[in-house]
Amino acid sequence: MDKEGASLRTCKIVRGGEAFRGKQGLDYFAGISAESAGSEALCMHLVILPPGAKARPHYHESHESAVFVLEGVAEFLHGPNLEHRERVEAGDFIYIPAGVPHQPCNPTGRTVRALIARTDPNEQESVVVLD
Repeated sequence: MDKEGASLRTCKIVRGGEAFRGKQGLDYFAGISAESAGSEALCMHLVILPPGAKARPHYHESHESAVFVLEGVAEFLHGPNLEHRERVEAGDFIYIPAGVPHQPCNPTGRTVRALIARTDPNEQESVVVLD
């Protein structure tokens, strides 16, 4: 893109995004997305897992995800049959390839907060919930 094309675009600040319940069964706090900022290729939200919370098993069709755990300790199940179980904690990064089933869980008594980024700019467009 040339300078002239770039000057037609503007930066956006999204303050304190509103909460929404995702298809996965968790509460997300809207950050950057096509809906909030006009993003064309990425989405970034805050997710909170209260004590005992468990997402519905799911995957993101055709889109990669990255997670940074800000606070707490969680379990992360992943793989075709959710056969892999990992412990993740504050400071850990998680990479999730497109199409890989996964399920975050909080088996602890403390809240977990994580920042999530996806290459799908839509807040929930590519989420496929598994039975």
